[in-house]
Amino acid sequence: MNAIYILWLRELKKYVRSRTQIVASLAQPLLYLLALGFGLGPVFQRAGAGSYLQFVAPGVIGMMVLFTSMFSGISLLWDRQFGFLKETLVAPVPRILVMFGRTLGGATVAMLQGALMVVVCLIAGFRPASLRAMPLALLFILLIAFVFVALGVSVGSSLQDMQGFQLIMSFLVMPIFFFSGALFPLDHLPRGLAALITVDPLSYGVDGLRATLTGATHFGVLMDLRVLAPISVGLLCLGAWRFSKIEI
Repeated sequence: MNAIYILWLRELKKYVRSRTQIVASLAQPLLYLLALGFGLGPVFQRAGAGSYLQFVAPGVIGMMVLFTSMFSGISLLWDRQFGFLKETLVAPVPRILVMFGRTLGGATVAMLQGALMVVVCLIAGFRPASLRAMPLALLFILLIAFVFVALGVSVGSSLQDMQGFQLIMSFLVMPIFFFSGALFPLDHLPRGLAALITVDPLSYGVDGLRATLTGATHFGVLMDLRVLAPISVGLLCLGAWRFSKIEI
């Protein structure tokens, strides 16, 4: 347990010290929020769907958590390249505890980034339906973080170098975001697109955030929880297995 705590604390210290990285990580979600939230707002209103800023803000929060989580997991590649991972793995600590410590630290950082994005959305004009739902919204942020940090650890443990990083961004992270329903309503979609959205874990995270923050939902809060919770456990097990296979 001490190893988990030390690795969790290490991730938090790295996050607190990297003020420039914190600000820079807000740039892309903020661009989506402002450009789409205000740019497509009139079109969304004419369609009779209300405020697009209210609709897109939970999706942008989910995007923030997704990107931070995946980068946290894939940071294994940097640690491996510069030798930091070897120093960790030769320590007299079971590898599964090392993996859980990194995952918990990465998930905590992603949750903090998500909470920071919530504040940015509030400044931009987003208004949650009820402040009493914020604890449940934070639970969804944490579940999204666990799912994608564990996925990032699984992917990072399987790669040998940084050459596959752009491939991951192009063929994994961006499709997960765009097929999550973060930017568009999920009703009356073509059957093929609806199928892709159904198998995307982020769809349930964004839907859960949207349900708790705005009251609008497609799958239902209970269904979102029922899907995200076992997926997070399954990916944690997969990440632990892949992490145990790393050769130093």
